[in-house]
Amino acid sequence: QVPLVESGGGLVQAGGSLRLSCAASGRTFIRYDMGWFRQAPQKQRELVATITSGGRTNYANFVKGRFTISRDNAKNTVFLQIDSLKPEDTAVYYCAADLFARWNEPDYWGQGTQVTVSS
Repeated sequence: QVPLVESGGGLVQAGGSLRLSCAASGRTFIRYDMGWFRQAPQKQRELVATITSGGRTNYANFVKGRFTISRDNAKNTVFLQIDSLKPEDTAVYYCAADLFARWNEPDYWGQGTQVTVSS
């Protein structure tokens, strides 16, 4: 199993930055593709960014260069750097893990971390 715990969310003013972390336990983290999702109030959960076990990254179109996903396999942690935050980025951010990048139904979810952006 790969239990996931997110951290780093909070309240920030528009234009600011946040770095979200997702810590995984277990010795198989390095084998997993990792993803960040978000869910805004009254909206469906959407995929934000992914990173493969080999480090290849992919981003949703709406990210537009403001988000950066990375991973530190030595620390079993995946990060999401969010710059130039906008009020519409307000959401609960979740990380997920899957062995085969099946992002419609990943193997594991974290509990989420709230990001609130004030205008």
